Amino acid sequence: GTVRGQIRLTEQGEVIGSKYANPEIGRRNLETLVAATLEATLLQPAQTSQVATPAFLQTAAALSQASMDAYRALVYETPGFADYFFQATPIREIAELNIGSRPASRKALQGIEDLRAIPWGFGWGQSRITLPGWYGFGSAVQAFLDADAAQGEAGRKKALALLQKMHRQWPFFRTLLSNMDMVLAKSDLALGSRYASLVGDARLRKKVFTQIEAEWQRTAEALALITGEPQRLANNAALARSIRHRFPYIDPLHHLQVELVRRYRAGQTDERVRTGIHIAINGIAAALRNTG
Repeated sequence: GTVRGQIRLTEQGEVIGSKYANPEIGRRNLETLVAATLEATLLQPAQTSQVATPAFLQTAAALSQASMDAYRALVYETPGFADYFFQATPIREIAELNIGSRPASRKALQGIEDLRAIPWGFGWGQSRITLPGWYGFGSAVQAFLDADAAQGEAGRKKALALLQKMHRQWPFFRTLLSNMDMVLAKSDLALGSRYASLVGDARLRKKVFTQIEAEWQRTAEALALITGEPQRLANNAALARSIRHRFPYIDPLHHLQVELVRRYRAGQTDERVRTGIHIAINGIAAALRNTG
C-alpha cells in the first residue's frame, strides 16, 4: 500500500552514471521503474494466505536472533577478527578513494565500530566474501531444525516443512532468501582465500577463514533445503546469465588487486601502484553492481 501511483527514489551520483549515461540503458531503467510502480499500484493487494501468521513471525524472530548471535560471535567475539578484516580486505585503500559524500569512517579508522555501513559491505564485496549478506543464516536454520530434532526425525521434518511453507506463502521471507541467494551467487571463496593470504598471522588467517567457509556451506545447504533449488539463481535466469558473462572479466582484476595491495602495504607506495589499486577497486565494483 505504500506505492499508490507514485514513488520517490534517491539515486547516488555513480548510480546515475551507470543507469542513465547511455540512452538505451536509461530507457530500460525508466521502463523498469514505471512498470514496477504500475504493478504495485494496480494489482490486487496480497491475499490472506500471503500474510505472515503468528507461527511465521515467531519462527522469523527465532531465526533472526540465532543469526545475529552467530554473526556477532564471529565479528565481535573472535579474537583478532578486526585485524583479519583490515588485512584481508582493501578497506584502507578504499578509504583513500575520493568517492561518496561522506568519509569511510566516523573517526580515525581504527576499529570495525568506526566504519560506516557502506565501506563495511564494500570491503567484503571487493574480497568476494559478501559476508554481511548471508553470514549467520546457516547456523540459524541448523539451530531451528536441531531444536525440533529432539522429537526425532519427524520433528525435524515438521520444522523444515514450516520453513518451506514460509518461503512459499510469505513474500517477505521469499524476498529475503532471494536476496541472500543473489549475494551468495556473487561470492567466491577461492578468490576470498586469495585476499585472506594478505593476513600476516597464519593462525588467525586459518581460524577466521575456516569459520567463514563453514558458515558459507551451512547457508548454501540451508537455502537448498528451504527453496528446493541447489543451484544459485535458479529462478533468475537473466541475472545468472549476466553474472556468468561479467565475472570472468573481473577475476584477473582480483588477482591483480591482491598483488598490488601486497606491494603497497610492503612499502611500494609510488603513484602507479596506488592508481592500479584504485582502478581495480572501481572495475570490480562496476561488475559486482550492488556492493554496498
